Amino acid sequence: MVTDPIPVVLHAMDVITRAGVDAALRARPEIRLTTDDPGDRAVALVVAETWDTATQALFRRLQVQGSRRVVLVAGEIDNAQLLEAVAIGVAAVIRRAEATPETLVRVIEATAAGDGSLPPDLLARLLDRVSRLQRQVLNPRGWDLAGVSAREAEVLRMVAEGMETREIAEQLCYSQRTVKGILHDITSRFQLRNRAHAVAFALREGLI
Repeated sequence: MVTDPIPVVLHAMDVITRAGVDAALRARPEIRLTTDDPGDRAVALVVAETWDTATQALFRRLQVQGSRRVVLVAGEIDNAQLLEAVAIGVAAVIRRAEATPETLVRVIEATAAGDGSLPPDLLARLLDRVSRLQRQVLNPRGWDLAGVSAREAEVLRMVAEGMETREIAEQLCYSQRTVKGILHDITSRFQLRNRAHAVAFALREGLI
């Protein structure tokens, strides 16, 4: 089955790097380098030696532009920078020393398909940071990684069971106004349309 080449917008922090990556990818039939706005299927490929202010600014600009599939080829990146990159919207990270044309194409294809990719040691570092964030910061405050408190999760579970506001209030010893306020906070924070949407969100996030 023949598929169309993946449109890739290349961003490099220096001219020599850009020329080298351009030459390596332009010959690949799986890739179509472009400077246009090719739509949702496009992958933004950013090559940067360090995660500095210029790189951060570029990623934020891509985020504002709505780029959802972004690959970072980086020389060095520490734990804090890795978390920041993921928070901004990086889907995949490759070390510059490992960025052969074959590896780049493989990661670009995975990113275009909606997958993410991190080197194993970077993934382990990220998971360790997330685990410590949950344990040291969120748990003592009664929150989880989805940004939902234990009380909010309990209300969502009862809504999923079909309980009315009055029944939830009676079971939790809250006022109906409090229950309505909890649901309003959840729907506003996560831009949910209604109770059904809130339940779907809770199921997707594994809260209930």
